Amino acid sequence: MILIPVLGLAQGKKAALEAQKKRLQQEIVQINVLISSSTKKRGNILTQVENVQLKMDRQDALIRLTNSQINRLNQEISLNLRNIDALRKELTILKKDYAEMIIASRKNQSNQNRLMFLLSSESFWQAYKRMAYMKQYAAYRKQQGEQIAAKTKTLQQYTNDLVVQRKDKEQLINENRIAQQELESVRKRQNSLMQELKRKEKSYAAQIKKKQKQSDAIDKEINRIIREAIAASNKKAGTKTTNFVLTPEAKALAASFVANKGRLPWPVEKGIVVQRFGTQRHPVVRTTTIKSNGVSLSAPKGSDARAVFEGKVLNIVQFKGSNPIVLIQHGNYITSYKNLSKVYVKKGDRIVSKQIIGRIFTNEDTNKTILQFSLFQNTAPQNPALWLYQMNL
Repeated sequence: MILIPVLGLAQGKKAALEAQKKRLQQEIVQINVLISSSTKKRGNILTQVENVQLKMDRQDALIRLTNSQINRLNQEISLNLRNIDALRKELTILKKDYAEMIIASRKNQSNQNRLMFLLSSESFWQAYKRMAYMKQYAAYRKQQGEQIAAKTKTLQQYTNDLVVQRKDKEQLINENRIAQQELESVRKRQNSLMQELKRKEKSYAAQIKKKQKQSDAIDKEINRIIREAIAASNKKAGTKTTNFVLTPEAKALAASFVANKGRLPWPVEKGIVVQRFGTQRHPVVRTTTIKSNGVSLSAPKGSDARAVFEGKVLNIVQFKGSNPIVLIQHGNYITSYKNLSKVYVKKGDRIVSKQIIGRIFTNEDTNKTILQFSLFQNTAPQNPALWLYQMNL
């Protein structure tokens, strides 16, 4: 009974590792498509390097995860071996005791001996106790036999499990060997590309800074729109704060949104995180710093953006130099969906979770389909990785 919760936790951890591994393998497949596309199109070196760097990161994560699985199997195998050893010792003792009991029983197993044993009693009460003793002895023999059979069956199960565990471990070791070979191949390719990139590093750094400047301008416009919506809610309520003044219905919606933190669906059906939240060094041009109010997700060409929760379309932003942006309000929380080529909703529409709200734009030069997703509490940016399901995996 004590072991049941422990075994349950172990199985849960194993399932989580398998799910994480499957996601990484799916991401690597998507990244391979990006790499192949950028190579065929002979896109700029920066795009190629970014794609290969993504592959290296995911390949490295896959190797580390497989190592974790191997370590867990080593622990399970070690525990299993200890269990088998302990069980064999118990069975040896049980069988020895049982054999001695059977020999002693056979010496006195005739009906005449039993009858004489009863008739030699000095009183009825002693005869009754002797009868009860013989019944208990017979029951004990049966119990010992059943116990030996049960432990033998358990031992066989442990042995079968050990065979499977060792086979699984060997398979994981082979998978890891292949993954490490692939990583080494990708690393060599990356080194070659980096040599070419360094010759134009200043030019690419300028491109990154220009792109960051455009992104900052878009974020500033989104912030202005949210502040206007806050001001409108304040005016309607006859008060003045820097946060949304919510109706009882909006408060309930916001509470439900918060209750689903860490479980919200991704804004794309299939996607890879290519840029995380916050200020960080560019993954390739390390001399350049980039900042993101959300996460950038690479999706297959032709993918749609979908709402992560029910709410109302706050605004459709048409900003100069950028593709359409949809803002959805969930009480005092706002989700932003940038870089759409088509928009399927309009301002004021009621939205349900996972509803398709637009088609994601595909850059024909890089062949990348990138959705930039942000989440705000009033005007404060939140890290989407803390809200979306298993984004930290």
